[in-house]
Amino acid sequence: MSKTYVIYGVSKGLGHAILKSIPQPEDIVFGISRSQPQSHLKYFHWISADLSQPEFSRDLIQQQIQNQSVDYLIYNVGIWENKAFEVDYEFEDCSDLEISNLIQINIQSCILAIQSLIKNLKLSQNAKIILIGSTWGLDNHNGKEVVFSATKFALRGIVHSLRETLRKHHIGISLLNLGYLASDYAIDTDIHEVLLATNQQLIPLQDVILAIKFILATSKATCIKEIDMPAMADLNT
Repeated sequence: MSKTYVIYGVSKGLGHAILKSIPQPEDIVFGISRSQPQSHLKYFHWISADLSQPEFSRDLIQQQIQNQSVDYLIYNVGIWENKAFEVDYEFEDCSDLEISNLIQINIQSCILAIQSLIKNLKLSQNAKIILIGSTWGLDNHNGKEVVFSATKFALRGIVHSLRETLRKHHIGISLLNLGYLASDYAIDTDIHEVLLATNQQLIPLQDVILAIKFILATSKATCIKEIDMPAMADLNT
């Protein structure tokens, strides 16, 4: 039986890997991104949306999906400060516009997207929501990126609270807290090549795909709360 996916951030990196690896040829996929991705899927619908305009994007996406039943919502969106993860990062240098943009894209758009699609998810027999988080949202990490970290902590609050709201509808909501990814390597790159090229410092996208497939494969009697996936060599957490 075909499934319907709504996947955010499909143009590159992990989002594009999800698009290429998880939906089957008979599935219906609504992919959201600013630039158009390549897709071999027959029933792929690209929706161009700028998530820095949360209300406008929500309405645009809802107009496309309308009353379609949605089985899986995967929100793979996250931007960070201009100098994030660099030695000269200083929170004091972050502008009002930069801070506002991170909050709108990482938090506000996420909340509005889920809220607008609950009625579609309720039509599914086993609906799942997966939010892609970060180890920067875990307790006592040692990263300095204030705004990025705040937005990733917010995802945990969203998931914890929505689980109680969605429980009566048997809609599962899960959070994947990911560490450093080998996102520069396409999903079809041999995993041994990725490990060799990155000196085993980065998480291959294939490992994340396996975690997502695990969540989607569970029955509606099971609740997968959070999965933490730091890189083995990552000393941040």
